[in-house]
Order: sequence, then C-alpha cells, then structure tokens
Amino acid sequence: MKYYLLPLLLASAHAAPAFADNVPGADNAKVTLVYEHALPDVPGKSIRGVLVEYGPGGYSPAHTHAKSAIIYATVLEGAVKSQINGGPVRTFKAGESFTELPGDHHGVSANASDKEPSKLLAVFVVNTDEKVLTIPDQK
Repeated sequence: MKYYLLPLLLASAHAAPAFADNVPGADNAKVTLVYEHALPDVPGKSIRGVLVEYGPGGYSPAHTHAKSAIIYATVLEGAVKSQINGGPVRTFKAGESFTELPGDHHGVSANASDKEPSKLLAVFVVNTDEKVLTIPDQK
C-alpha cells in the first residue's frame, strides 16, 4: 500500500455513506464523497473528502467551488493538470498537492495522461450548509 493512501483509508473508516456523481460537462471523470464531518470546534464548518478519478484523457469542465470552500488537493495516482485563476497550467504528480481558496476559478482540471488513469483527494473545509461543492462555468 502506498503511504499517501493511509489518510484516505483512515478517514473512510469514519465516513458518511459514499456517493458517486457524474460531473456535468466532464468526460471520463468520477467524483465520490468519501467522508464528511462537522468540525467540533468551528460551529457551522465541516470537512469533506472528495475522491476525483480521471480515466485516460479525462477532465472536468472549468468551474468554481462553494463560496466558503478552502480546498487542499493531493494527487494519489498518476498526474493531474490544474490551472487556477488564469495562471499557468501546472502538472502535479502522485504525492504533490495544491490549494484553492474561496472564489478561485479552476480553469483546467484534467488527467495529464491519455493512457493512464489519475486520482486526487480534494479535502474541503466548507460551510456545513453548502450542499453543492462544484459549480461548472455557465456557457
């Protein structure tokens, strides 16, 4: 077992029931809530772990997240391309992480490979009453 999967497995031991969601406008992508917990010392805030799995060539459309969301994403497998707020498109490999702050625009979120799958764990700190975590751009 790879060392970076341990936090995911530990968190899943106390998980809410998992669900899978097809992201509107995504191609070859799967999103699963793997845990959700209210933060006991921060009323109104929760932490949610979301597993994003991209098949070869998979991607999510440009999007923002819930207005209260602070996100810490770690690539678990393969490599993921990401672009925040019109900055450079960066490639993050397994074990590497990036952060998104409230209001950030995620212009690119995609598997960096057309041949191998990739996975990332996005940990959200968000207002407990926020139900929609990802809002695709309007066309």
